[in-house]
Amino acid sequence: MRTLHDDRLPGLRRRGFLAATGAASLGTLALTGCGSPDAPGPGEGDGTPRRGGRLRAAFAGGGAGETLDPHLANLFVDVARAKALFDKLADYGPGLAAEPRLAAGWEANTAMDRWRVTLREAAFHDGKPVTAADVLHSYRRIADPRQAFRAKASLEPIDLDASRATGPRSIEFVLKRPTAEFPNVLAAFGAYVVPEHATRPDRDPVGSGPFRFVSFAPGRSAVVRRHDDYWDGAPYLDELEFVVANEESARVNALLAGQVEYAHELNPTTARAHENQGQIDIVRLRNSAMQAFAMKTDRPPFDDRRVRQAFFLIADRGELVEGALSGAGEIGNDLFGKGYEYYADGLPQREQDLGRARALLRQAGADDLRVTLDTSAVAAGFTEAASIFRDQARKAGVTVQVRTGSKDSYWSDILDSGTLACYRSGAMPIEAHLSQRLLTDSTTNATQWRHRDFDALYRQAQSTRDKAERAAVYQRMQRRLHSEGGFLVWGFADWIIGTARTVRGVERDAPANTLDWARFDKVWLG
Repeated sequence: MRTLHDDRLPGLRRRGFLAATGAASLGTLALTGCGSPDAPGPGEGDGTPRRGGRLRAAFAGGGAGETLDPHLANLFVDVARAKALFDKLADYGPGLAAEPRLAAGWEANTAMDRWRVTLREAAFHDGKPVTAADVLHSYRRIADPRQAFRAKASLEPIDLDASRATGPRSIEFVLKRPTAEFPNVLAAFGAYVVPEHATRPDRDPVGSGPFRFVSFAPGRSAVVRRHDDYWDGAPYLDELEFVVANEESARVNALLAGQVEYAHELNPTTARAHENQGQIDIVRLRNSAMQAFAMKTDRPPFDDRRVRQAFFLIADRGELVEGALSGAGEIGNDLFGKGYEYYADGLPQREQDLGRARALLRQAGADDLRVTLDTSAVAAGFTEAASIFRDQARKAGVTVQVRTGSKDSYWSDILDSGTLACYRSGAMPIEAHLSQRLLTDSTTNATQWRHRDFDALYRQAQSTRDKAERAAVYQRMQRRLHSEGGFLVWGFADWIIGTARTVRGVERDAPANTLDWARFDKVWLG
């Protein structure tokens, strides 16, 4: 929610979002407040929530340049802080379908180019009601061409000049074209609602979320306190502190030492070492990150679909998951979004077939193929995956030269350059993946997949009111990608979190980037 995005590669992030970096350690921080009680309290054994206490959550951060402006949220810690303080009109459920939040509901006209959204009764932390004017102000702020707000591209289908408030809690959104999946726009990453009267949400964050602002030290810590009048029920915790610890070892050591109760983004080897050992609990969020190799379909050798099909058959997905992810994930089938709404799960699972791969390469005149595979330490498992695939390709007569790039510029470097690259994406709806990465005018088209007939299928889906018929169009698009697309999707990684044994209520069925990920208003201390 990986995939929480670089402006050019949604779903991917250079620092801390899908890959923790930096040199800050927890030892440099002044940790304050009380942790969980020394002795088990009421409700610890029976799962009954209890109120009280401060939970300290350690995340990788972004240094002194961090901000609480929710429209600038890019790192995981940014988003976790934003969802504690603010709300969106909708958010993504476990299957990546949009669910109402500040919106009580929505309804489209017959052409699906106008949507009426009704707001629920909710108030900001200063007591003022959330109104249609606040929503339109927020969306227009995000769309400001002078700003680089992350949700700008997601809001592009809305004609904000024509959209209007039809009542204090009613909005008519006028769209530039039919958009059947418009609720996904309302749930877009970073599309938070801020008050119309708030001029500096970065310094004085007044939201409608479950927690109220207390303090913020960029690159170090942020403290928020329970908002008793939250529309979705007051949080169980008295206070929540976000602690920045960039190194994974610092987050783990702080958790083991009782300095924090929640450690975000652990690597698979750490999880394996501590799972079922009695000191901490390991939470695995399944299907949180697509793992792939991106083949540029507009240039040799991958402009020949037979070469792409050969590479699909070279990959031993089980070996890649075991070796690059330490088994913390499941195999992919060359399609994004396994387990998500609209996923084409009826297609046969692709298996390694080196004989067939060699035959396809011979047909393409690529018997002695040599390619460069770009990778980087920007994300866990990338360099390992590159080495494993290099060895797999050698068995098919393909020479793969691994080139390791900079962590700071990797995502922008591979967007347009090179021919083959390690790639990862966080959770997002399949429709959003198609529109943002696989249409001719997509600005984050890492595989350079550009086909007008494919674009037309997307427009057909967005113009189709019946959901079953729309799903059939998405299935058709995915069948084509499975056959000849540019993403070799070899796996889906677990997102791994560590918690103290006293922490309760952490959702275990929510991929990262979804509503119930980092849902601290539903967490309590036993």
